Amino acid sequence: MKVRNSLKSLRDRHQKNQLVRRRGRLYIINKTNKRFKARQG
Repeated sequence: MKVRNSLKSLRDRHQKNQLVRRRGRLYIINKTNKRFKARQG
């Protein structure tokens, strides 16, 4: 998992990327391609 300042660019890298907010943090998750995981905050 990567920790980034901006997740907007990472969200556009794959079609199935989802931006999810959990416990005050932003996450990028991808069920089909697990390597696109990122966190902000």
